Amino acid sequence: MSPVAVKTLAGILSNTFIGAGAIPVEAEALQPAEVLLDLYGEDIRGRAYVTDDPVDGEQMLRPDFTVPVVQMHMKDGAEPARYTYNGPVWRKQEPGAGRAKEYLQVGFELFDRHDPAASDAEVFALFHEILKPYDLRMATGDVGLLTAAIEGLTTTDRRKERLKRQIWRPARFRQLLDWYSGKVDNLPSRASLLKQVNAKSAKAVMAAAGPFLGVRSQAEVLARVASLHDDAATAPIPAAEVEVLEELLAVHGPALDALHALRAVQDRLQGFTLAVDRLEARLNAMAAKGVDIDTLPFEANFGLTSMEYYDGFVFGFFDGENPVSSGGRYDAMTQVLGQGRSIPAVGGVIRPDALAIVGDAS
Repeated sequence: MSPVAVKTLAGILSNTFIGAGAIPVEAEALQPAEVLLDLYGEDIRGRAYVTDDPVDGEQMLRPDFTVPVVQMHMKDGAEPARYTYNGPVWRKQEPGAGRAKEYLQVGFELFDRHDPAASDAEVFALFHEILKPYDLRMATGDVGLLTAAIEGLTTTDRRKERLKRQIWRPARFRQLLDWYSGKVDNLPSRASLLKQVNAKSAKAVMAAAGPFLGVRSQAEVLARVASLHDDAATAPIPAAEVEVLEELLAVHGPALDALHALRAVQDRLQGFTLAVDRLEARLNAMAAKGVDIDTLPFEANFGLTSMEYYDGFVFGFFDGENPVSSGGRYDAMTQVLGQGRSIPAVGGVIRPDALAIVGDAS
């Protein structure tokens, strides 16, 4: 498909979103790196193009539009608000992956605090209607279910926060869960360190290790050792609660079946029922928008490897394994970028280059 045809399709998609009530917005190609680093951590450097400006400091080529649109809205946007954008984004790719490093995104973002379930349904139904002619594979999920389940665990707040930070890294999440539940012993290096500290003292072990070569101060090292010591003395997460997490992550099938499966375990974790209630409210709102929730796919672990700022409903449309569209809810981001203010928000993007290939093939 030629670049001109892709741009033409992008224009058609953009006009569709405008017809749905969205205001067209633009965003600078260069974005302050500090904001993105605060949101994603240092991992973003491996996926974004970074440069230094002599005046504005470290900058990144825009990896997506959502962050600058949220910043714009939180600064002076009215409520409720719908926005659309159409432009290029840049992301590094693995060598040999054959994926584009620069491509167009056309998106739709909805900011509305009135009824989050209705907003989720509005956005999904809009994307579903646009993409229906292309016979794509659909996927939906809910990151908020896993977050709520973690909050309901019988363990320390520190452990809960660490588990939530690793939601996007399934292997690391599994490692922590196995450790916190007592399925595996503490990491050998940490166990050795704590044994030395218990035999002597943290200061003595640190003095014997030689001069400081890193950037952490002595106080920071001592605080970290103290946290490891406290964590090692914490009781394991009860096996029955870990079993609920296992059952949650295994939920996969039609959305209504998933809802029934979650209802069956909701009372086994404190506070989890509210998250299941939100799922049911969303499905009811989707049904009211004409979405067939009897056949709508739902995967409890969908989005846990790539959608890092989403904290609730997530969805995707795929050509085989190739992503064509993705989206979801990102309420927490509005609080981070809103300087004390927040608003429920949900949105999604379509890649017109990927969609054009599907259309061309059909």
